[in-house]
Amino acid sequence: MIQTPERKQIKNIDFNIDLAQSFGIYKNNAEYSLLDYASSVNISCGFHAGDPMTIKNALLKAKEKNVVVGAHIGFDDIQGFGYRPMELSEDELEALVIYQVGALMSFARTFKMEIEHVRPHGAMYKQAAEDFNFAKTIARAIQKCSQWLVYYGASGDITANVGEEINIPVAHEVHLEKVYNTDGTIDFNQKDIDNIFYSINRLKTLLATSQIENTAGGKTCVIADTIHFSNKVANAQALIKQSKEIITPVPVNYKNACLSGWVE
Repeated sequence: MIQTPERKQIKNIDFNIDLAQSFGIYKNNAEYSLLDYASSVNISCGFHAGDPMTIKNALLKAKEKNVVVGAHIGFDDIQGFGYRPMELSEDELEALVIYQVGALMSFARTFKMEIEHVRPHGAMYKQAAEDFNFAKTIARAIQKCSQWLVYYGASGDITANVGEEINIPVAHEVHLEKVYNTDGTIDFNQKDIDNIFYSINRLKTLLATSQIENTAGGKTCVIADTIHFSNKVANAQALIKQSKEIITPVPVNYKNACLSGWVE
């Protein structure tokens, strides 16, 4: 049975960022400004973004910085950058996930690297946060690729229930700039809060109490294993840099691997 999140101090948390969100002549070099402050990176796999050279360069940069690498999967929508919803059967969605995860796993191994988690992107992320069966299909596909991969999902009951039913390690993700409902889910209809002072105060509250401000003006307890930092936010580098001055991030999957006995 999934337990309601409790008010408690958070001592360890991961900082994740997206990389390889370029394609051909369309470059997004700003994302690398966040790399020095992250503990894990999500590398686009070619569907919503990421061509072979961009993926290669992202893997090598991540290896140079010694950060945990994961697959950033999305809908096959390069023109819409994966932000447009798609209606897929379970078989189609499963194949879409395995194709992307498998591609990045193989690419990473050519550099003697292993990917350790999978994070959905854009419209896929939103649907996974709102639709249990959709999220379950993604998680099951991830597990078919490797039992050690961690599923990064929006914090809340859906991610927790997916982890329990599929028996897959999950990481509950929070955002410092998103608007949250009273039940701890993201209000995707609201515009992101673009204010570093607000986000830093939110981080301090989250670390101290596991609570996050909600749309009713109160606070809701959430599970927080990882924080996503988006380079779309103005002054994104300043935000993640200041956040790292408050707490040193720790990769999620390393903790799970230690608990499982996979590593000593």
